[in-house]
Amino acid sequence: MTATDTPDGAINESQWRGRYDKREEDAVTEQPPAGRPRLEREARQLLGQLIRPHRRQIILVLALIVGQVSTTMLAPWLIALAIDRGMPQAINGHYRTLTEITGALLVAAATSGVLQWLFLRRSGTIGQAILIDLRRRVFDHSQKLSVSWHERFTSGRVISRLTSDVDTLRELLDASLDGLLLAVLNIVIISVLMVFLDPWLALMALAALIPLFALFRWFSGRSTVAFRRTRETVALVIVQFVETFNGIRAVQSFRREKRNDAIFEGLNQDYRDANSTVFKLHSVFIPGVTLVGNVATVAVLFVGGTRVAEGGLQLGVLTAFLLYLRQFYGPMEDVAIFFNSLQSATAALEKLARVLAEIPSVPEPAQPRALPQPVRGEITFDAVEFSYDAQAERPRIVLHHLDLQIEQGQTVALVGATGAGKTTIAKLISRFYDPSEGTVRLDGVPLAQLTDEDLRSAIVMITQDGFLFSGSVADNIAFGNPGASRAEIEAAARAVGAEEFILKLPEGYDTDVRKRGGRLSAGQRQLVAFARAFLADPAVLILDEATSSLDIPTERAVQRALYTVLHGRTALIIAHRLSTVEIANRVLVLDDGRVVEDGTPQELIEADVKSGGGRFAALHTAWRESLA
Repeated sequence: MTATDTPDGAINESQWRGRYDKREEDAVTEQPPAGRPRLEREARQLLGQLIRPHRRQIILVLALIVGQVSTTMLAPWLIALAIDRGMPQAINGHYRTLTEITGALLVAAATSGVLQWLFLRRSGTIGQAILIDLRRRVFDHSQKLSVSWHERFTSGRVISRLTSDVDTLRELLDASLDGLLLAVLNIVIISVLMVFLDPWLALMALAALIPLFALFRWFSGRSTVAFRRTRETVALVIVQFVETFNGIRAVQSFRREKRNDAIFEGLNQDYRDANSTVFKLHSVFIPGVTLVGNVATVAVLFVGGTRVAEGGLQLGVLTAFLLYLRQFYGPMEDVAIFFNSLQSATAALEKLARVLAEIPSVPEPAQPRALPQPVRGEITFDAVEFSYDAQAERPRIVLHHLDLQIEQGQTVALVGATGAGKTTIAKLISRFYDPSEGTVRLDGVPLAQLTDEDLRSAIVMITQDGFLFSGSVADNIAFGNPGASRAEIEAAARAVGAEEFILKLPEGYDTDVRKRGGRLSAGQRQLVAFARAFLADPAVLILDEATSSLDIPTERAVQRALYTVLHGRTALIIAHRLSTVEIANRVLVLDDGRVVEDGTPQELIEADVKSGGGRFAALHTAWRESLA
């Protein structure tokens, strides 16, 4: 039991969350407080980019809202006319003025309703267009980011950006933006109207803006921090959800439910506490705005009522003033609600902007070079060194000054202990990473000078997990060549020996493999992955432990198919099973990032026997003994 464990298997949550927060923040290169202005600038730039295509529609929306507010503002003025002019005339039997004013009120109300309907329709359309654009940008950009970024940035955080953070912006655009526009226009127009009605009462009403400004200043400084914390904590909750249920088999196999419950409980409490802080700020801010408005209204009513009693102010004017004053302070609450949404949306937008500001560590070249046609598949390593933490003060070198030539059509096996650098070589050839020093070339062209399309067409990598997508077997095979015909898909399956089990499935090639290919066995998933690669027809094929999940009969079937799959192309095979290595015509033995043996399997075995036994000979002997 470790120092952080408790007898029931839970962990010290405060220590775990501290480590978890730091790991996640490091993963996304979160900015320190000194870098906060940069995040805010990136968020503003992103918002400007999203709004720019809709400038004309936004101008139309603003015109609609100005018209709607203007017609709404007519009501108190018309009511004042009805009280001071229409009603006295009506008492004397003359109803024309009162009737005209009533008709004008009806027309103003109808016009205001129509304009508001148009505004909501137009603004809603613009808001959804902005959100669609934002989701597309984040999704597309995340796909383009390098594998190294995705290895650091958990899938849960990507989901959080595309769901929780975007939903926060949706709430702002759908529910709060129209309230803000109405509030601002109301405040501006009503201020002018109140000054026109009675300058002294207007001065009293506008004096209340001083404590309101102080309240806004107090709230803004604290709410910015609070809303950023809510975005961070909800992201951690989503990350825990995703990691737990992606690894549900391991969770249940190792009875980790209690520990996960404890971890989630801690994260959930953090999220609750972050929201509690926000609610506490709301509980002061919104009632504070209401209190200031009510006090100002009472003061105006008292002073204005006194003046009406003394004959210095008409009753209709006071009535209109109070109606305007109610509409003046009522929108203050809308401004407060918008400000709340804005703080949360700003925090979300900063995180989205941070993702979009990420630069791929293996970017496409500005001036790409074309591969010689046809692609031969010759791989060259020129003085390549590599470290996964190249920016660290003392990086750990994984590959040391590697010079390597893999000829066209060669099948090369990489063997060695775990951590020797085999998979790193495969990742560099696939250009999931770029070398820290030196150059990797395909047919003499540096990989860094090839477009992604040319590179991915020429080089395909099959990994141990053989990832399948939800959909039919045929769809998953066609992933290697989306334009392939059904006949070509079936031919690829036959070539790798997959058709036998496919035809036994309930719907054959049209059988849904379900999430991550869960309907198929590990060996069957790998055979589908082989068929996919065969259909893609790359010049270079990399197999990274691609047969490790197969049982012996399936492995033998795949090995027979591999002779067909690998024919006429360069192949790199990473395997611990020497039965897979036997199909290679060249073996590279790696140790600590260096090639220590190089030759055909038979040459290495015979040469090593004569010299007292070498690394590959020892591996081969151990494998033979295991078969016995």
